[in-house]
Amino acid sequence: MVTENMVIHHEFEPVYDSASRALILGSFPSVRSRMVQFYYGHPGNRFWPLISALVNETVPETVEEKKEILLKHGIALWDVIESCEIKGSSDSSIQNVKVNDIDRILKAADISFIAANGRKAYGLYERYVFPETGRRAVYLPSTSPANAAFSFDKLLEKWKVVKEALKSTDLHRYNG
Repeated sequence: MVTENMVIHHEFEPVYDSASRALILGSFPSVRSRMVQFYYGHPGNRFWPLISALVNETVPETVEEKKEILLKHGIALWDVIESCEIKGSSDSSIQNVKVNDIDRILKAADISFIAANGRKAYGLYERYVFPETGRRAVYLPSTSPANAAFSFDKLLEKWKVVKEALKSTDLHRYNG
C-alpha cells in the first residue's frame, strides 16, 4: 500500500485524430490504468460501458478496440495532468500539478465540445487550462467506481450531452 505521495508522470499518449470533435478529459490515470498503460483500466470503472452505450457499440475489451471506438465516433481522450504528486489513485491527494498541453489536441482537431470526467478533472481544467484556451468544459459526474452516488443509469443520463454533441457535429465518418 502506498502511504506517501509520489511524483508520477503520465506515460501514455492521448487518443485523437483530425476528425475528433469531442474531447473528454480525466484528471490523472489510476494505479490500474498506469499498470495497463491505458485509460480507465480499473475493471470497476464505468467509462467504457458508458461510452459504448452512448454510441451504440459493444463494450471494447482491448486497447486497440478502445481506441477504435473513440476515433470511429470522433471522441478524443486525454487527462488534464501530465505529472503530479499522488497517493495511489486518490484524486484528493493530488498536489504539485503540471498540466498536459491540451492545445495540442485543439490545434490538431476541430473540437467543438470539451467534457471533464469528474470534479477533479473539471476543477483542474478550469484552473489551469481554461485560462490558456478560453474554451469552457462541461462537468460530467465521474465514471469511477468510487462515485457510488451515481448508478450506471444516472451516469448515462448525465453523459447524454456527449451523445448530443457528437450528433450535432455530424461525426460518423465510417459507415458501419
